[in-house]
Amino acid sequence: MYAPGTESLVKQAREIQEEELQRFYGRISKHLPSNKEAAVEVVDSLQRLHLIVSATKYARTLPPDLSKKLKTLLRSPSCPEQFQILSSAVLRESLPLSLHTLSTELGQDSRALSCVASVVLSQARNKEDLLPLCQHLLKCLESRQPEVQVPKHTLPILSKIFSFSPQILSEDQVNVVSRKLADWLRYASVHQGASMSSGGFFTSPRIRQPAPMTEVDGAVAGDFFTVLCVGQSYTEDQWMNMYTFSMIKNWLLTYDTEGTSNAESAQLKRTQVIQTSHQDDRSEVDSSVMSMVSATSSSSRLLPPKERLREKAFEYCHRLIEQSDRKALKRTDAELQKACLVESVAIMDIICNEDASYVYRAFPCIKALYGRLSADLAFARALLPIAQFYLNHSETAAVDSDAVFHQVFTRFPAELFNEPMLAFEFVHFCLHNVSVLQEKVAIYRHSFPNLLKFLAWNSPGLISEYVELLPSLLAPETAIELLHSLLDLPCLAAALDLQHRSSCYPAQDRAVWDQQGSKITASLDAFRQPSYRGLFLYILRPEAGTGDTIDRLSTLHEALGGMVESPRVVRCAQIVPVLLHIYFNTVTQMADDKLISQLLLVLLERSSLLFNIKNFSTEVQRVFSTHLQTLCKLHPPLIVDQYKELLEFVSTTTSIYSKENFYTHAVWVIGEYLSVSYDPRCTVEMITSFFEGIEAVLFEITQVRQSSSPPCTSPRLLTVLMTALAKLASRSQDLIPRASLLLSKMRSFARSGHVAVYFSEEDTEEIITRAHELINLLKLPNVAQFVLTPSTHGDSPRWHRDTNAGLPQRMRAISGLLHNHSNFLPA
Repeated sequence: MYAPGTESLVKQAREIQEEELQRFYGRISKHLPSNKEAAVEVVDSLQRLHLIVSATKYARTLPPDLSKKLKTLLRSPSCPEQFQILSSAVLRESLPLSLHTLSTELGQDSRALSCVASVVLSQARNKEDLLPLCQHLLKCLESRQPEVQVPKHTLPILSKIFSFSPQILSEDQVNVVSRKLADWLRYASVHQGASMSSGGFFTSPRIRQPAPMTEVDGAVAGDFFTVLCVGQSYTEDQWMNMYTFSMIKNWLLTYDTEGTSNAESAQLKRTQVIQTSHQDDRSEVDSSVMSMVSATSSSSRLLPPKERLREKAFEYCHRLIEQSDRKALKRTDAELQKACLVESVAIMDIICNEDASYVYRAFPCIKALYGRLSADLAFARALLPIAQFYLNHSETAAVDSDAVFHQVFTRFPAELFNEPMLAFEFVHFCLHNVSVLQEKVAIYRHSFPNLLKFLAWNSPGLISEYVELLPSLLAPETAIELLHSLLDLPCLAAALDLQHRSSCYPAQDRAVWDQQGSKITASLDAFRQPSYRGLFLYILRPEAGTGDTIDRLSTLHEALGGMVESPRVVRCAQIVPVLLHIYFNTVTQMADDKLISQLLLVLLERSSLLFNIKNFSTEVQRVFSTHLQTLCKLHPPLIVDQYKELLEFVSTTTSIYSKENFYTHAVWVIGEYLSVSYDPRCTVEMITSFFEGIEAVLFEITQVRQSSSPPCTSPRLLTVLMTALAKLASRSQDLIPRASLLLSKMRSFARSGHVAVYFSEEDTEEIITRAHELINLLKLPNVAQFVLTPSTHGDSPRWHRDTNAGLPQRMRAISGLLHNHSNFLPA
């Protein structure tokens, strides 16, 4: 939402009339290019113009003369920086320009080049739009003029260009850039940039001798320059070194694709070069730098450009990992060390993917790094790329990786669930490697209690990722426990919140506890009581396998009662129905008869055993209702398999008042699928038992006395109960008289005073009409069985519309017979 003043300006910009806009265009065009006196007015006008062109979702077309002047400002080295930035912003928001003309006649000014590039990149539609700018950047990179500083600014722009269109560079151009990147990575100066000294009061300024670069711990840098070398000022080649490192990962992913098929030949060629080459190699670098380069590094220049870049990038990352072991004097340098570790291991992983011969050189370094970092959770984000490296290459190097993944999947979520960046990166690590994790990492599918902690704590930001990840966590042996865990997700969020609060507030500091509120304080007390310890240990367990659920779940709900209004818990409860849909859609594709029977028992049990959050039970029961029908449709014998449990559930009127929607669907599936045509084990005794249970419930809820309160059931439930009774009676004809008698009383029930006030006229007519239809059907038992128990063949029969079928004729005949006996109900 905008502030009131800002919203007013945006509204004015959107509603400006075309005539007024053209006059405004004319005024700006007259002032361009501006003199110093009109500079303030021009800046104000350009700011207003930017607001106008960016306020609507439709791009505006600028007049040709104004557009031309803005382009001129954009490319002029002498133009003030503020003018160039505003011109670039306006052109980015206007209709697509002639990008070819904008990219021609570019000079060597880095600021103008950056502004032009921002316009071209924002409006480019294809490779041809980017080609002139790309060609200019490549010429700048090849420039040998020492005074030209354009290359420092070209690499970020070039990185954006090939990310947008990788095919824009030819093979020769890729080789040229690869050669330049390798030189910048490996042969940057190890001395600081030149700085001016005043030379004292009476002496003229003099240039100091360049000081050597230092490591993060203050020691003099003894090897080649990297981003972890510290100095007061930097030379151009050092800046290029840092820019190169920032883009090398993307470059290797885009263009380094030859090593996978030629790993052995590449290694052989590299070995031959190292053994036979002893000549001096300078290649655009100064002799002081070359004196520091080893013979191996020199000989690598005879490798093809891509392989040479791979070699230099590998050496660079190896040195960064060594530098990260130094104790930084500044906190910012310590954070930079962590970032460099993440990037270095990722780049080494890419290189090893392209050329397997590097795996054996990299693993000793990576293994030592893991041993150094594994005990310190402050380096958790750096351990994720290490886990990725082990996942990709442990088999090649014959290295055991179980310890790495055990730590990643047990300690990280359990102890660092409140780190949002780690949670995001961890979940994306799982998504990126989901198929490999399922196949090779045994702990992955058993770690879902831990993985759900990231979701419970960071639910709004990770819901889309978990919707994609959840199917991979499903396995037949843990499917039931995973369902319970999803239903208990709000409890997990509450328990994590209490655990976090408990670690922040000591038990002795009661005053701080009381500031949390009386309800939360009561839950904090329960969290620290030994009697509840087992319940919290279970809900916070790190792995699956300790049991599907716990017996005292209602006790846990009472202990967590103070957290039901916590925003984190409420948001977590809102995503559970979404995850349940994903769960059931996945599990029905893999479940056998035994698992489906267990799922039904969980639905019956947990429909009344949910955390007491507003609307949570209603939403979950709605999901249960939908998928109960799906389960029974896929496996109709389920009704007979779980005969006792279903009979107990539908025979209890208390099930109606707390979960009417789910109860209604349970009654419907019983009436639909309890039939010999679906399961030959279905007996008359079973049909009679279900009939008597449903009959008792319908009789109880329709007994309205003058002193009683209005009915608490919906007309929909009443019609479903009546239909289920009629279906069951049609399959055991001895029950037809009882069903007809109860149905005949529905008219007097629906017309009684208390019910008529509670139900609408449409609801009353629906109840009476349904009773009328069912009684008429039951007068002809054979016809009733034919109509109320459709064939199991075909999911969507259309016999009533098929003129070649006999059913329409039968229905017309039945209607004619019943029409002659219109006295179907007592007065």
